[in-house]
Amino acid sequence: MKVSFSRGTLIVNDPEERLPDYLTFDERIQSYSCQAFHYASLKRSFKNLEDVVFTESESLNLHHDEKLRSYQKKAIETWASNDYQGVVVLPTAAGKTHIGIEAISILSVSAIIIAPTIELIQQWRTKLEETFNIKVGQIGGGEKDLQAITVCTYDSAYLMAEDLGNKFKFLLVDEVHHLASERYQEIARMYASPYRLGLTATLERVDMLHEQLGDLMGGKVFEQGYEELTEFLSDYEIVRIAVELEQEEEEEYERNRNIFVSYLRKHRIALRGPWDFEKFILSSWNPEGREALLAWRTAREIAFNARIKTDTVRQILVKNRGKKTLIFAEDTVTAYLMSREFLIPCITYLTPGPERKKYMEMFREGSITVLATSRVLDEGIDVPDASIGIVLSGSGSTRQFRQRLGRLLRPSEGKKSVLYEIVSKGTSEYGTSRRRRKGVPSSTDDN
Repeated sequence: MKVSFSRGTLIVNDPEERLPDYLTFDERIQSYSCQAFHYASLKRSFKNLEDVVFTESESLNLHHDEKLRSYQKKAIETWASNDYQGVVVLPTAAGKTHIGIEAISILSVSAIIIAPTIELIQQWRTKLEETFNIKVGQIGGGEKDLQAITVCTYDSAYLMAEDLGNKFKFLLVDEVHHLASERYQEIARMYASPYRLGLTATLERVDMLHEQLGDLMGGKVFEQGYEELTEFLSDYEIVRIAVELEQEEEEEYERNRNIFVSYLRKHRIALRGPWDFEKFILSSWNPEGREALLAWRTAREIAFNARIKTDTVRQILVKNRGKKTLIFAEDTVTAYLMSREFLIPCITYLTPGPERKKYMEMFREGSITVLATSRVLDEGIDVPDASIGIVLSGSGSTRQFRQRLGRLLRPSEGKKSVLYEIVSKGTSEYGTSRRRRKGVPSSTDDN
C-alpha cells in the first residue's frame, strides 16, 4: 500500500481490503484518495505503508536555552500526549511564542509557522533566527524563500497549499482562530503535516466555526486565563469612565438612534449578534434601509468620538505622565485625531512598515511614552512594555479586549497596570463594554 501527495490530496495505491471511511475511490485516477490532513491517521492505521509524501527525514537537531514557566511546560506536555496535535489557548503576554519555539525544538523537523500579518511573520522569523541561530525562510510580504523552518502569511499558505502541502512536517498556526474561517480551513485540509499546533488568546468565534478545528488541528488541549496566571503577569485594574455627551451631541445621537431602531421594529429585525447585523445590512438596499444604516453609523461615531473624551484622555495622560501608554481607537480617524491633539505618533494600517518599526523602537527605548493606534496593535504584535491603556472606542469583541489588556501585562517588579475604558453615557457603548468584558476578571466599577 503506497501513499503519495498531489496538490493537497493524498493518493493511495494498492490499498488493503479494509479502508477508513475518509478514503474514497477516484474514477479519474483509478485510485483511492483523501484530503491531505488525514496523513497522520493513515500512518497510524497502516504500519507497513510505503510513504513517499515527505522526502525529508533528517532531524534538524534544534536546541535553545529559554526556560519555560510551569504552565508552558504543562501545555507542551498535554499537546505532546495528544500525538503532537492540538490548540493551546493562553492570554496575551503569557508567552505563546515560547511554547511554539519549544515545540519546534522537540520535533526538530521541517516546520512552517503561519500568522495573519506581515508584522507577525517577521516577528516570528527574527525570534526563531535569534533562538536557533539558523536561516529562517519567509513566504509573503514580497518574499518566497523556502527553508527547513519557514514563516508564512495565511494568504500565502492558502494560495500555495497545493505546492507547500508536503514540504513541512510541522504546521504551527499563530492566532489560530483565523484558521477556522471557511477559506483558511483549506490550509489545514491541504497540508499533510502530521504534527500540528495552534496558538491563540481566544479560540471561540461567534459563528462557531472554531468547532471545525477539532478534526483539523487536534482540538483544544490546554487553556488557562488571566485569573490562573496572576503570579506570571503584572497586577492590573480596569477602570471604566463614563462621560456625558454635550447637549447637541446627545440630541443628534438620539435622533439617529431612533431612525435606526424604528427601522428594526418596523421590519421585525432582531440583532442578537454579528450575523444578524450582516443580515440587516444585506436587507438595507432600499432608501429606507440606507437611511437606517447611515443613522446607525452616525450614532456610533457620536458615541465613539464624544468631544469630552479628548479632555478625559488628557486628564489620564497628565495623571500618568511618563508612563508608557497606548491609546486604542476603533477607527483610523479617531487614532489620527489623538495624534494631532496630543502631538504623539500614531500607528494604523496606513503607517508604512519602516515608520511603524521606528515608532515601536522609540517606544521601547522610552524616547516616546505615548502611542495612538487603531486596530493594528490589537492582535499578536509584540508591543514593547506598557503599563497604561486607554480604550477610546472598540468593538464588543472579548478577543479584542483581552488582546488590548494583554498589551499591559508583561511583568516587571512593582508594576501595576491600568486599562481605562472611556464610554459615553446613555449610548450603546455601555452594552458594548459589558459584552467585551465578559469573562475578564475585574472588580472595578464606573468612575
